[in-house]
Amino acid sequence: MKQKVLIMGAAGRDFHNFNVFFRDNSQYDVVAFTATQIPDIEGRLYPAELSGKLYPQGIPIYAEGELIPLIHRLEVDLVVFAYSDVSNEYVMGKAAEVMAAGPDFMLMGPKSTWLKSTKPVISICAVRTGAGKSQTSRRVVSILRGMGKRVVSVRHPMPYGNLVEQAVQRYATMDDLLDNKCTIEEREEYEPHVAMGAIVFAGVDYEAILRRAEQEADVIIWDGGNNDFSFYAPDFQIVVADPLRPGHERLYFPGQTNSRMADVVVINKVDSAPRENVELVRDSFRRMNPTAVVIEARSAVKADGIEQIAGKRVLVVEDGPTVTHGGMGYGAGFVAAKRAGAKEIVDPRPFAKGSIHQTFSKYSHLSDVLPAMGYGAKQMEELEETINAADCDLVVVGTPIDLPRFLHLNKPSVRVYYELEEIGHPDLKDLLAERLAKLEK
Repeated sequence: MKQKVLIMGAAGRDFHNFNVFFRDNSQYDVVAFTATQIPDIEGRLYPAELSGKLYPQGIPIYAEGELIPLIHRLEVDLVVFAYSDVSNEYVMGKAAEVMAAGPDFMLMGPKSTWLKSTKPVISICAVRTGAGKSQTSRRVVSILRGMGKRVVSVRHPMPYGNLVEQAVQRYATMDDLLDNKCTIEEREEYEPHVAMGAIVFAGVDYEAILRRAEQEADVIIWDGGNNDFSFYAPDFQIVVADPLRPGHERLYFPGQTNSRMADVVVINKVDSAPRENVELVRDSFRRMNPTAVVIEARSAVKADGIEQIAGKRVLVVEDGPTVTHGGMGYGAGFVAAKRAGAKEIVDPRPFAKGSIHQTFSKYSHLSDVLPAMGYGAKQMEELEETINAADCDLVVVGTPIDLPRFLHLNKPSVRVYYELEEIGHPDLKDLLAERLAKLEK
């Protein structure tokens, strides 16, 4: 008898686990996905074109709130948990909820889900969203290109639109971002790579993506999302830790998995975290993964026109995932506004429109910053309306992208961003050179 399977996800890891393990596996019948975190994904289908010969009608996607009724109605035998950056307590709470309804509860590890490349793979992952993974990825790309390597980055999935059209996406120019109608969430990850002249692949079918990327690369970078582990078997694993959230390297799923697999740990933000927090994180890794090389780095705040902030009443817009499910209360924009002498940081909540208002209700820890939510065209419009309604002199944009490029703002803005700067030796350049030399022998 086939086991009936339901996969709990958020339009990323769930689809990958299905593609690489369940799609052509006749021992299982995947009867549904559930979705959370991503607006408007439920009520759709994982399309037949991507589902394989066993699923000619595709697979329905439901809201996670329907989980227990679905288990009973579809007679589910096995529930697979397949999303990231949630506490260990949250995962076990879901396990208890599922098991009380009858089915087995499953977490899938690297052996079942890693794809093997013909090229060296360097993975950049993290213990939490907002630790500094993206800036670390850009730093690694820059180092490798300086060594004369052709580098392609493969980004963790964010397929929010037509999944068939998004199966394999390649971004090399700003026009590619426009042509693919990228959301703010997608742009925040792709645009910084494209701006530095690098190529990024993303999508849904990561086997097909890998084979395309191998044609253009000497080295492939896995640019992880949230605190998920790599979809590709890495030859070198770099994991970014955050001393502003000490202990989270042990308490969040699957960040602790990354912590234990790391070859190199980058303790980031040492310029803004108390020294005792840095030592707490270092001690955690000493106990969990004593063979990892630990290096420290600062998140250097860069700004275009930072002198405009002094004396102004400013609205701070931050990277959405970092301050929502990442749990941070602020990011680069807030830090820059404080350092540059803003007269006042305006509370964005009274001006929030539509789903932006709902975001503040869900993430009640937020008060001083506006998360740059933009999972679709409607939400992007609501973000624009919120910014334009705010009573302020200046918008401080702390997202990785230039928001005024595609939002029509009625106020002047200053763009702020982070860049990774390692402290001391060995640094990433030393370690990458050493590992590539071994791989090329």
